[in-house]
Amino acid sequence: MSHSERPLAVTLQVVSIVLFTFIGYLNVGIPLAVLPGYVHGDLGFGAVIAGLVISVQYLATLLSRPYAGRIIDNLGSKRAVMFGLAGCGLSGVFMLLAAWTPHLPYVSLTSLFIGRLVLGSAESLVGSGSIGWGIGRVGAINTAKVISWNGIASYGALAIGAPLGVWLVNHLGLWSMGASIILLGLFGLALAWPKTAAPIVAGERLPFMHVLGRVLPHGCGLALGSIGFGTIATFITLYYATQHWDNAVLCLSLFGSSFIGARLLFANLINRLGGFRVAIACLSVETLGLLLLWLAPDAHWALAGAALSGFGFSLVFPALGVEAVNLVPASSRGAAVGAYSLFIDLSLGITGPLAGAVAASFGFASIFLFAALAALGGLALSLYLYRQAPRQRQARD
Repeated sequence: MSHSERPLAVTLQVVSIVLFTFIGYLNVGIPLAVLPGYVHGDLGFGAVIAGLVISVQYLATLLSRPYAGRIIDNLGSKRAVMFGLAGCGLSGVFMLLAAWTPHLPYVSLTSLFIGRLVLGSAESLVGSGSIGWGIGRVGAINTAKVISWNGIASYGALAIGAPLGVWLVNHLGLWSMGASIILLGLFGLALAWPKTAAPIVAGERLPFMHVLGRVLPHGCGLALGSIGFGTIATFITLYYATQHWDNAVLCLSLFGSSFIGARLLFANLINRLGGFRVAIACLSVETLGLLLLWLAPDAHWALAGAALSGFGFSLVFPALGVEAVNLVPASSRGAAVGAYSLFIDLSLGITGPLAGAVAASFGFASIFLFAALAALGGLALSLYLYRQAPRQRQARD
């Protein structure tokens, strides 16, 4: 594809690829709100096991990132996405098995755990593979656009998937969740099969640990900025309950719509102003939003804080991501995307227990101060990287 192609044509091309991320994350979203209740209520296991069934998927995604990066760089992004979609379908088979064996709690639970591990590994292939495929089709100059749209696809799919899963189970039963995941995986494979693959870039493949070392500072900035998202997603309903406010769901919706709106409106700023400048501006806004949530005297101020936080967090991933991916040769781009994405998995994995411990010691409002201080740390790190960037470019030249 010519890099001078019209912006709309480039966007349509990108959307046609990140559609696979949407399908993959729909599979992640569908069981999200249902499984803890099933494990705790129907199978009779404790709250810790119910939580573990959800978090084991993040662990599988985290651990499979290096392997996914290797597949993308060596076998091509299209093949990685197709492997991932097949994995999504396979996880549906294990979910179906779990739904058919509630009278055998340990068999059902084991089946769920295997399905979650398969789904977590599939998620890293589909998510990182779609980014690599998109960049390969529209050129490295559009990296920010690809990462932004990929994020819209993943967060949008999670937002749609969770209520869809609850609706399916309420109307058709637990089996329908497994069946719909199998069908979505097959549908994704049928769509991906005829699409043009991105060329595999020839050249030296850097070892994953080497790539991880290069993107480490950018990943740390992303992890610090992601704590606000993890805190709001996990604890906003409990925070509202302790304050005796209504409509916590509205807070989550406003966070999500601000996030997606900012990505749609301002993603082009990354190419115009550079990733670090956009990250600095975004982390400043996110910090303000989280401080507002901490100090909110009523639910209206909390809504404003959530909207500001969503708006601020929206471009942190693509802004720092563009700078991170540019640090490695094109032949190791898949490894760079995988290594960088690993930090958001890590951040979301540790935010729950960390913020929970803060809440237990200092009350629920204080978790937003904790998240604001983390975002402020990300802001300071981004400022430092921005100041160091010219020196690093000179060293590379």
